[in-house]
Amino acid sequence: MTSAVTSALRLRTLLAYGGMVFAALGIYLLIRAQGAELVASLPPESTPARSTGGESSLAHVLLSLALITLATRVVGSAFRRFLGQPPVMGEIVAGLLLGPSFLGALSPAAQAIVLPADAAPVIGMISKIGVVLFLFLVGLDLDPRLLRRQPHATVAISHASILAPFLLGAGLALWLYPLHATRDVDFTTFSMFLGVALSVTAFPVLARILSDRGVQGTALGTTALACAAVDDVTAWTLLALLVGLAKADVEQAGRTVLYLALYVAAMVWLVRPLVLRFAARVEETRGPASRTTLTLVFVALLFSAVATEAIGVHALFGAFLLGALMPHEGRLAREVREQLESFVVVLLLPSFFAFTGMRMEIGLLDSAREWLVCALIIVLATLGKLGGTTAAARLTGLGWRPALALGFLMNTRGLMQLIVLDLGLEMGLITRELFAMMILMALATTFLAAPALDLVLGKRWFESERAAPARRLEP
Repeated sequence: MTSAVTSALRLRTLLAYGGMVFAALGIYLLIRAQGAELVASLPPESTPARSTGGESSLAHVLLSLALITLATRVVGSAFRRFLGQPPVMGEIVAGLLLGPSFLGALSPAAQAIVLPADAAPVIGMISKIGVVLFLFLVGLDLDPRLLRRQPHATVAISHASILAPFLLGAGLALWLYPLHATRDVDFTTFSMFLGVALSVTAFPVLARILSDRGVQGTALGTTALACAAVDDVTAWTLLALLVGLAKADVEQAGRTVLYLALYVAAMVWLVRPLVLRFAARVEETRGPASRTTLTLVFVALLFSAVATEAIGVHALFGAFLLGALMPHEGRLAREVREQLESFVVVLLLPSFFAFTGMRMEIGLLDSAREWLVCALIIVLATLGKLGGTTAAARLTGLGWRPALALGFLMNTRGLMQLIVLDLGLEMGLITRELFAMMILMALATTFLAAPALDLVLGKRWFESERAAPARRLEP
């Protein structure tokens, strides 16, 4: 491809990106103006979900953790072996099966053994710690080199995959707001949350799908990983701003956003150079990293999480930000992963799946209208991700098949979606009914990704790409 053609393609991408952003902003402002008139139809009070329970015994908590860990590992392995799905899909399903939607409906006594009511608050706190640590690992896995490969195309594709479902979610809020919100949740917050919830891509699940097929190093694989990385950074930034706005009143909202911006600037310009220098010193030492080294990393992680929680955002963002600013490769990153990953993924995250399952009740969807809303959410989420990604990928020069494949990959939501939804339910932004619908959407879209990818590209494509992983992505 000549330099003139490349420059023309880049200019077209930049112009299309600018037009897309301005058009999306205009459309959202119109939706917001319409939604502001719906507050008069809302009920007067909200009933946000709260965990209740008495004093828990250590035996109950330990037994619950043991059973939850065993169940998620067994179902996760079965999903990978028999369905060709990433194990995390089975782990999520196992957590949901342990809740009232399945185990509780079959045998309340059995569910009381697996998840005793008095142990629920402790399991809930353990799950939050696990998610904070997991978001740190997600940030640590983001390779900044991916963002420097064709950055104009990567950002355009990723933001198109966010803006399209975001606008569809915000538009859907015009219908759902009178049904699933109350007066203490304003339309702007509700519509933004619904838009963000439909926009999330699960970077870890996407990476696992590519890795299982051995194509993570191909042009399609690196493009998908780069787009998902930008998607994650953008989506979590939007979520951080949304949480800040939801927690604060109008006067405090501006200060929350200002403090967040100052904190991010301090992390990038002050903390990151110190982290790079610290990582370089670790690289020069012999033998495994000392316990003091790992202690400093974990203390920095906890302080970053505490800082964003104190600002009025959420601890998740602070953990994610520190992980993203740390060197992606090298001894320090490798040692931290080795010490933390298995403990978090095997023991702590399953408690999050189970705790989420406790709060999801499919039985709440007891009318045809609610199942229709659920189906509509799944369709809009899929069309938004697939349509936005595919259209932007085509504009940047990709062929139809790889563009469609990229769209289905970006449609994975998995655990990242559950984190967003759990946060929304905890803050009282959505009802339990909408919570259940959105979880079903996350499962459906993630389950669809792997078989759709195989169908669009075909077996021969995977064989040829594995044989020549460095080849450019062709139409």
